[in-house]
Amino acid sequence: MQELNQSRWRDQLENDANAVVLDVRTNAEVAEGMIPNAQQIDIMNAANFMEKVKQLDTSKNYYIYCRSGGRSAQACMIMNSLGFKNTYNLIGGMMQWNGETV
Repeated sequence: MQELNQSRWRDQLENDANAVVLDVRTNAEVAEGMIPNAQQIDIMNAANFMEKVKQLDTSKNYYIYCRSGGRSAQACMIMNSLGFKNTYNLIGGMMQWNGETV
């Protein structure tokens, strides 16, 4: 897992043809807005999270965010333990995101 600030996360994502953006927030949080083209997998629903993550391609690069960066860091660690090599946590999460299109 790499911890990236908003600027570095955005720059790296824009130049990564193998990127997947994951939003690990709850449905209520997602209803308030999300980063364009993100896939939601709610980490608070642990069983569903594990089921969905195990279906993902481990060769992709995963850019993961939540509200403030804590749950996404946890998601990165879980994914790394399942064999995912490239996970990137957005430090500060959506609280630091300024709403611009990625």
